[in-house]
Amino acid sequence: MPNAQAYVPVHPAESRFLPVRGLQHHVLVWGDTSQATPEQPLLVMAHGWMDVGASFQFMVDALRQQPGWEDRPIVAIDWRGFGLTDCPNTDSYFFADYLGDLDALLDQLAPGQKVDLLGHSMGGNVVMLYAGVRSDRIHRLINLEGFGLPATEADEAPERYIKWLDEIKTPNKLKDYATVEDVAKRLQANNPRLREPFAMWLARHWARQDGERWVINADAAHKRPQPFLYRVEEVRAFLMRIQCPVLFVEGSETLYFMFFGGKFTHEEFRERIKLVPDFRLETIKEAGHMLHHDQPEELAVHIARFLQAPEPSAA
Repeated sequence: MPNAQAYVPVHPAESRFLPVRGLQHHVLVWGDTSQATPEQPLLVMAHGWMDVGASFQFMVDALRQQPGWEDRPIVAIDWRGFGLTDCPNTDSYFFADYLGDLDALLDQLAPGQKVDLLGHSMGGNVVMLYAGVRSDRIHRLINLEGFGLPATEADEAPERYIKWLDEIKTPNKLKDYATVEDVAKRLQANNPRLREPFAMWLARHWARQDGERWVINADAAHKRPQPFLYRVEEVRAFLMRIQCPVLFVEGSETLYFMFFGGKFTHEEFRERIKLVPDFRLETIKEAGHMLHHDQPEELAVHIARFLQAPEPSAA
C-alpha cells in the first residue's frame, strides 16, 4: 500500500461550518444549495457510527453521472463528535441530540423547504426517527442499512446504568496510527471490499495527523454505550407516523444481524418496518453494510430512480 494512489474525487465538495446548538457543525456541500426546488429538493446525507460525511464522496461522484443530477445540490453532515464537527463536553452521546442537531441544521440549510433525506446505519436510524416527528420537512427518505437494534426489557435498565456509571469513570481512548497508510489498512480491515484507492483517500478524512501519529476524527466517548434502553414500542410509534415515501437499501452480504447472536433478526426487522405506510426495500448484490463504499455506482442508480420517480398523484 505505500505506493497506492488515493482516489481523486471527480466532484470535490466545499467544506463549510455552521453554528448549531453551541457547536460548530461541519458539512460538505456539492452544488449550490440555493438552487434547490420543490421538484428537486436539497439532498441531505447523514453518516453512520464511527464514520464521517466524506464517506459519501464515492457515491456522490456516481450520482452525478445519473440524468438530472449533474448539478443538483447535495450536503453531507458530520454528526457532533465526528469528523470536523465540534465535540461537546459530554460523557456519552444520545439520539435525542442527533435529532436536535439535524432539525437545526435543516433550518439553516433549507429554511422553509422540504429536503430529501438519506442516512446510513446509525444515521439511517436517526433519520427514521426524525421522519416520525418531522415528516412535513421531508420529501423522500432513504435509509441505508439502518436496521435498528434488538428489543430490550425494563428489567435490563439497572444493569445498563451500572455499566454506564462504571464506564464514565474510566477515560476512553481511540487507537492511533503511525502512518496514513496504516489508517487505510484499518479501514480495509473493517471492510475488505473497500477499494484501495478509496481507503487511501478516506483515511485522510477519517483521521488527521497530530504530531508524529494519525488520530481518528471522532470523540472516544462514542465508544460508551447509552444507559437508556432501546424501546421497540417507542420505535414502532415513530415508524407509524412517517408520512413520506421511504426507500430502504440493504447489502445482500450484510453481516449486521450476526452481531446480535439471535436477539435481533432480519425477519424481526421486516415485521417492524411493515408499520411504515409508504415503504419499499431494495437489495444490492455483492455489497455489505458499507454498501456506499462497496457498490457506489449501483447505489446511485437506486437513489436516483427513487428520488426522481413521479409523485403518486402524477403517476
